[in-house]
Amino acid sequence: MRKNATKLICRAVLGLACGFFVVEGLVASAEAQQFERRRTLMDLFFGDRRPRVQQEAPPRQVPRAQRREDTRAKTNRSVTNIKTRQPAVAPKPVVEKLENAKKVLVVGDFVAGGLGEGLKTAFEDAPGVVVDVQSNGSSGLVRDDYYNWSDEMRRLIAERKPDVVVLQIGANDRQQIVADGARLDFRTEPWFDAYANRAVALGQIARETRLPLVWVGLPAFQSPTMTADALRLNTIYRSSAEKVGGEFVDVWDGFVDQDGRFIVTGSDINGQPVRLRGSDGINFTSAGKRKLGFYAEKSIRRLLGDTTATELVKLDEKSLPNLQSLSPAETRGPLTTPPIDLFDPELDGATELLGSDVASAPSAFSSPRRQLIETGTLPPAPPGRVDYVGIRANSPETPATKP
Repeated sequence: MRKNATKLICRAVLGLACGFFVVEGLVASAEAQQFERRRTLMDLFFGDRRPRVQQEAPPRQVPRAQRREDTRAKTNRSVTNIKTRQPAVAPKPVVEKLENAKKVLVVGDFVAGGLGEGLKTAFEDAPGVVVDVQSNGSSGLVRDDYYNWSDEMRRLIAERKPDVVVLQIGANDRQQIVADGARLDFRTEPWFDAYANRAVALGQIARETRLPLVWVGLPAFQSPTMTADALRLNTIYRSSAEKVGGEFVDVWDGFVDQDGRFIVTGSDINGQPVRLRGSDGINFTSAGKRKLGFYAEKSIRRLLGDTTATELVKLDEKSLPNLQSLSPAETRGPLTTPPIDLFDPELDGATELLGSDVASAPSAFSSPRRQLIETGTLPPAPPGRVDYVGIRANSPETPATKP
């Protein structure tokens, strides 16, 4: 009995709970309906003056579009990039140098090495000029214990037998110099005096061998102190070249701007803006080397003359293909006349005395003027002249004229 009573009590509790939730829901819906007031007679006659509250509809959920597969990757995978080969440029033909070509000997330090490369480019089309570069990058006039240019220049001139000597040196000489057993500091007057003596002695070697000397000065550098030292050294090189009868070539303006300041980029020999110097502000690019050679090229061409021409024509059958040689039968020998004594008295009739009538020998050929004077007639006109009126042999006979 107790178990049945307990079951009844549980069912009653569950029923009450369900009824409570149902009543709660009905009350909530009734309150929501009562929230909107009913319309009255005034509303029917005068209209509803209350602002109507429009309930916003819940936002419509737009279904997301399915992510499309990225077709770019597939498209890129399917496309093959075809690399077109650049048209091959025909290599420039190498001009063969003549056996008797003039030789230009370039000596000096690393700057002279760049100068030599520029001169090789300048004269690569000239078969009559050969540029021989014999430079030592770390050499100079100060350290003669490392590389003695006085001895080396004599040896090079004797071995290479050049026609012109081009010298550029001094970029490594900003250091102490040993003279008469004493070490002299750089930028002192004793140092400059000792250095000038060595420069003159080096240039004197070219004068002893009677070779033209072209002394190329130093350019500007990125370091302001190095640039100032180069200016001072150029004055020594100029005076030394003048003392030995050489020619000094100033390249300073080609590597500075209008204000005299160092430049990395500038105009090449064609006026186009290019990079002239390396990243260190000391060495030169290919265009810079060519510009160095451009300054020295003028003097070298003037000294060597016509041999620097880019095209030398030989008077042979290859150069003159249209030249025809005649056979010996078609050629006529020169007409020779017996020698005449210019002092022969019979040449001008000197055997006759003055005042006597000298009979002149009749001329074998009578001129038209003489015939006109003597006979009053002119010789017949030759065929083809405008006044020729003769009848040709193959022309039809002309009708007889009426009397």
